[in-house]
Amino acid sequence: MSMHSRRDFLAQSAAAAGMLTLGANGLLAAGSAEAPDMTIARWAGAEQPDAAAVKAIATKLTEKAIEGLGGMGRFVKKGDVVWVKPNIGWDRTPEQAGCTNPQVVAALIRMCFDAGAKTVKVGDNPCDLAAKTYQTSGIALVAEELGAKVVYLDRSRFKDAAIGGERIKSWPFYPEIIDCDLVINVPIVKHHVLAGATLCMKNYMGVIEKRNLFHQDIATCVADVTRFMKPRLCVLDAVRVMKAHGPKGGNLADVELKTTVAAGVDIVALDALGAELMGKSPTAYKSIVKGQEVGLGKIDYHSLALREFKVS
Repeated sequence: MSMHSRRDFLAQSAAAAGMLTLGANGLLAAGSAEAPDMTIARWAGAEQPDAAAVKAIATKLTEKAIEGLGGMGRFVKKGDVVWVKPNIGWDRTPEQAGCTNPQVVAALIRMCFDAGAKTVKVGDNPCDLAAKTYQTSGIALVAEELGAKVVYLDRSRFKDAAIGGERIKSWPFYPEIIDCDLVINVPIVKHHVLAGATLCMKNYMGVIEKRNLFHQDIATCVADVTRFMKPRLCVLDAVRVMKAHGPKGGNLADVELKTTVAAGVDIVALDALGAELMGKSPTAYKSIVKGQEVGLGKIDYHSLALREFKVS
């Protein structure tokens, strides 16, 4: 599939995914109108779990969030090639909350394979040296253990794609990501000194090159890239949240344990939840306002088909 055919492909995929019914396992399958737009899984157990417990909690929350949407089979078909796109931008440990939680990534990889994916790829376009970020984050280790392909993006391979955005007409994208059957967008909720926060929409900056040029109008540029990517599934990691000095951070005093994972098909709604988990109004972030303005989703996620779960 070429980058130029992405819109047609994703429109067809979205139409197919919208036809869901409840299967024998109680999860949503093809033919039903009951598929939720968004799920939120929150930990309801011990308030101060230790580091080992947080790993298990992250797994449980991710599994529940995806199960609540109807299961990974709603999005992944047998033989699919899936790209799991975490934030692996910085040489930071899971406890420092600079990158997506590795257990969230691991749970998604397992569910993709269980749903019949032929190949699962994991990769990002880091700001720090990829050889360090992939290892320190813990993401490369869990991906390799589960049989996923860990991809270090070759910057010579980025290719211009015509996206016809409001501000961006064409931009260098990484073809191997764009050509996958499904891209699962998996950001961590964290502060960003320029954009206010890094959430789902901004996480797509990891599929492009020349990102520093976005800084003149980051909200519009991020919306343009998001429209081109046509999100089908986003998973918001708020197991730990970086509240200040992002996007790189490093001080554990800036990290708050939220033990929450959300998933859904409305990227603006997920970003709105992320803003609230940061202690802010969603309208405080220009990218979220812009996303709703251009039709990428709804800020009022409570107006959607929403399911919330307490996990213990």
